[in-house]
Amino acid sequence: MMTQTEKNTQPDIVLANPRGFCAGVDRAIIIVEQALEKFGAPIYVRNEVVHNKFVVDELREKGAIFIHDLEKVPKGSTVIFSAHGVSKAIRAEADARGLTAFDATCPLVTKVHIEVAKMRKDDMEIVMIGHKGHPEVEGTMGQCKDGMYLVETPEDVAKLEVKDVNKLAYVTQTTLSMDDAAQVIQALKHTFPAIQGPKSDDICYATQNRQDAVKIMAKDCDLVIIVGSPNSSNSNRLREVAENQGVEAYMVDNASFLKSEWLTNKQKIGVSAGASAPEVLVKEVIATLKELGAKNVEELQGVIESVVFKLPKNLTAAMKK
Repeated sequence: MMTQTEKNTQPDIVLANPRGFCAGVDRAIIIVEQALEKFGAPIYVRNEVVHNKFVVDELREKGAIFIHDLEKVPKGSTVIFSAHGVSKAIRAEADARGLTAFDATCPLVTKVHIEVAKMRKDDMEIVMIGHKGHPEVEGTMGQCKDGMYLVETPEDVAKLEVKDVNKLAYVTQTTLSMDDAAQVIQALKHTFPAIQGPKSDDICYATQNRQDAVKIMAKDCDLVIIVGSPNSSNSNRLREVAENQGVEAYMVDNASFLKSEWLTNKQKIGVSAGASAPEVLVKEVIATLKELGAKNVEELQGVIESVVFKLPKNLTAAMKK
């Protein structure tokens, strides 16, 4: 086990609140577990149901098979769409292969899909603010055949060419940094004054709450640890939020990634977790930080989240049979 250098003091640990699982992640995991309970293994899941290695490995041990291409799913099998959502083409392919599909798409992502459909019905072109290659972006961009543009930065906006500046709207990936998204939206409004936005913010409540909590926590810390897997967008954004506060920050998949030198001369260590990271990993990180010399643990107060999303109707019906 790593040992802290002798010149270190004993830093305190503060926990951000809220942190960890959100309602959409809870729902997605329950969908896979209930499908396994009802139909037995294997249950196929298109892409990682949520972006966390610990969660995916646990579900894999229970009988979930994670795939990207539906061609790998035997006809007539059960498939689950991940929390990040899928394109219309993927849904059509699942139907064509006779697959029983249960949709674990986060309802807040589905909200964006519905917005896109309405905007295109009104003959609007749409700018999506998001990260290229992220499954949520691919799913949202796949809600229509054409008429959508992807931008990541204000610089991308400057290069954007659209058909009609007066019939333009924007949506955002739900897990973006609020500050970064605001900069891109500002650039869009400056370049395209007539652009229309969604009726309500697309960045989800859990993303906002966790970023706000890290901002508050980081003000009093000289080190921030974010628990989350490398491919988790919202976890990466939490690390960036802390860094933007001028604080040294790292993201770890689990406690084994912690390094003793990070604690050198630190007085207060802030800990939070992305929306797809389970609390058990946070507890392991805290235990390891204590082994490295950290002392007291304080849990900060924060927004109490009471959101619960209903399971898909077809899964609920199947569980009753």
